[in-house]
Amino acid sequence: MWINNQSSRDDFILLGFSDRPWLETPLFVIFLVAYIFALFGNVSIILVSRLDPQLDSPMYFFVSNLSLLDLCYTTSTVPQMLVNLRGPEKTISYGGCVAQLYIFLALGSTECILLAIMALDRYTAVCKPLHYPIIMSHRRCIHMATGTWISGFANSLVQSTLTVVVPRCGHRVVDHFFCEVPALLKLACADTHVNEAELNVLGALLLLVPLTLILGTYVLIARAVMRIRSAESRWKAFNTCASHLLVVSLFYFTAISMYVQPPSSYSHDRGKIMALFYGIVTPTLNPFIYTLRNKDVKAALGRALTKEFWVKTG
Repeated sequence: MWINNQSSRDDFILLGFSDRPWLETPLFVIFLVAYIFALFGNVSIILVSRLDPQLDSPMYFFVSNLSLLDLCYTTSTVPQMLVNLRGPEKTISYGGCVAQLYIFLALGSTECILLAIMALDRYTAVCKPLHYPIIMSHRRCIHMATGTWISGFANSLVQSTLTVVVPRCGHRVVDHFFCEVPALLKLACADTHVNEAELNVLGALLLLVPLTLILGTYVLIARAVMRIRSAESRWKAFNTCASHLLVVSLFYFTAISMYVQPPSSYSHDRGKIMALFYGIVTPTLNPFIYTLRNKDVKAALGRALTKEFWVKTG
């Protein structure tokens, strides 16, 4: 009954949780609260990173980029999900679906590369502290961040094109709550093995190459930390990397389980759970992970609540 007969034939119908209508109201509340927390947390990180002079370092420059990514990540999907959970219609236009697919893939691709860049930053800070200001100069950080965003959006252009060109023969019912590669490929009415193979290769390269770099970087960091004689210095070095490691674990576990597999073996329920995790849970948790584990960020947030801070920045 929720399918509007007047809707355009090009519109996609997002089933979401329509097969479990009793879940829609509690999920609406949960997603809305999570979205508010994600907005508040990520905007706070961006503001204090940009305005507090004590956070003027490469590490917080990249953390603010990560927060901007997460902010855009949730905004690309959650508002549409909230509308569909509460509204009678569960549709999204063809253009809206393609835009959502492209933006979501672009942001995910950018985050893969950004997390590797952040690992390189931590390696330089721990293993080459004397050369750190030269290696991670402000200009070089801007170039790396710009290259990361461009690479992510370029990869998304390829992956989203490979997805939308697949013939669907009028199939438009997507068993998901937003437009995503595996769910859209399920609508295909032709052989998609070539598309799946190409998407798998791109997905593996984008996920596994940065992950390998991150793991290799942390092996070198661990070796360097173990050579530090002072227990206090070892703990400080470990603590600077712990937040990043936790964020990497949350992101890559769900991303690999979703995209490094043939879409033909895609499970709808599992796909929805994984998408909820990396599309909502991870962007909501990331700012709190960096805040709770980092005394500099906590101190900066404390200063941001004072009148004197805004007088100085103003």
